[in-house]
Amino acid sequence: MSPELLIAFIAFAFVTSVTPGPNNMMLLASGVNFGLRRSLPHMLGISLGFMLLVMAVGFGLGQLFEQVPLLYTVLRYAGAAYLLYLAWKISRSGAPDTSGTDSGKPFTFLQAAAFQWVNPKAWVMAIGAITTYTPQENFLVNVLLVAALFALVNCPSVGLWTVAGSLLRNWLSNPRVLRCFNVGMALLLVVSLYPILGDF
Repeated sequence: MSPELLIAFIAFAFVTSVTPGPNNMMLLASGVNFGLRRSLPHMLGISLGFMLLVMAVGFGLGQLFEQVPLLYTVLRYAGAAYLLYLAWKISRSGAPDTSGTDSGKPFTFLQAAAFQWVNPKAWVMAIGAITTYTPQENFLVNVLLVAALFALVNCPSVGLWTVAGSLLRNWLSNPRVLRCFNVGMALLLVVSLYPILGDF
């Protein structure tokens, strides 16, 4: 990979990772509801799960979808349904109780990693990274490089949303304000599906 292509890819990875999408909306809500420390497994799970997704696309899963388009359609519907379920869960999240513990649980590392496989934005990002930024010469090595670099760029990028949420935590300590915030985050998560749902 040439230095120019590498710089272009890092910019692509940063912009696609830091812009709003399902992962970032959930991390913002997680930061508010559970704080930065309890949201760390969620952040790390996103980065590892996404890295594995990029590798899978690079090693042939994308070609499988081209050969069997029904699989991709099923994945899109399953991902959209799961995102709607998560939006419902976020909208019903409550404030911490008086003992300081939260009424719900943040995503675990494995849940966040598995979520990448039904996250429509993650698929678009992974396919874009492989088709646009992965040179054909030494392709397998370049796939591993692109996947690893994406994970390195992705973790601090999505972490900004978690930090923002944790900074809002005190401001949203009023249960009514927090409920409005959670409903708003749930609605934004649903809105983030618009480009995907528009193609159905």
